[in-house]
Formats: sequence, C-alpha cells, structure tokens
Amino acid sequence: MLTAKALVRTRTFWILIVLGALIIQRFFHEYHQIEKEPMISWTKSQNADCAVVLTGGAGRVREGFDLLANQNVKKLVISGVYSNARMREIMPVWPFYGNLNENDVVLDRRSETTFGNAQQSLPIVEALKCRDILLVTSRLHMYRSYKTFRAAFPENIFIQKHPIVGGRYEPSVVEISFEALKSFFYSLWAY
Repeated sequence: MLTAKALVRTRTFWILIVLGALIIQRFFHEYHQIEKEPMISWTKSQNADCAVVLTGGAGRVREGFDLLANQNVKKLVISGVYSNARMREIMPVWPFYGNLNENDVVLDRRSETTFGNAQQSLPIVEALKCRDILLVTSRLHMYRSYKTFRAAFPENIFIQKHPIVGGRYEPSVVEISFEALKSFFYSLWAY
C-alpha cells in the first residue's frame, strides 16, 4: 500500500511524463510544419495591394523593392527597420530602380519581433487601404510569421505567403529546430 506522499510523487511523475510527451509532440509538429513550407514565390506570380517585408534576413528588403518595381504591389511596408535608418541606407541601389516613388514605401521603425511586426504593420496596412498583402520573409521564418499575422490581422485582409531563401535552400536541422522552438513558444500566446 502506497503512502500519501508516495501516491502524490507517483501522480506528479506521470503528469510530468505526459506533459513532457505533449511538449515534445508539439515541438515536432512545429518542426515539420516549418520543414515543409513550400517556395511558392519561385513558381507562382503573386500580386497584392501591399507587401509587408519583415527585416532580419538577407534578400528580404530587396525582394520587396523588386515586387514594387515590377508593379506586383502598389505599396511596400518594411517592418522592423532600425529607428534611425534612412531609405537610401536600407536600399542603397535605389537609383537603379528607376521611377520608384518614395511615397510608396513605409518604414515601420518600432517593431523588434515577429509579433511586433504584425501589431505595428496592421494600422499601416489599414491606413493604406490594403485589401490583401504579400508577406515577405524567409522560408524558414514563414510558418511562424504567417500564423502570427493571421492571428493579428482581421479576416477581411487576405495574406499571401511570399517566402524567399535567406541562405541555403534547405536549412539545417539546427536552424529548423531553433525556429521550431520559437514557433512552439509563439503558439502558446501569439496564435
């Protein structure tokens, strides 16, 4: 016969085992969702009222300017820009883009996280009267970004994924694992 203390320890042990299994299962779910994110921006021409570019990785800002220059979008929101950055510092090859209008580019200087990108971009997107957006970030970051934006934005604003390769086409197990860990924690409170 178990004592009361032993019974509590046994129950606590099994609760921790079940909780640990659920956490591991959720982590691997996030891992697989990130791993299978398709590169649709390479195979599908996309158009929208606006593009929202999340800074923090190679090629993202350039992709946003390419979308604007090619008239795939009418307005470009660059979210997470350093507070003192100027347009020409962000995009030094601006003169090579021809007739782009600086009024078509909005810099969000307040965001520091993916959650902040979504929260700070929403009022800008609404002020620009964007009915749909292209969400531009790396393929690795797209799953978490899309889920965060979808949770923050109203349903009437259509969000299209526009992933880019921000390094190697196939991220390493370590890179995916780190992103899966971030996504796991975001899933607890952001989406």
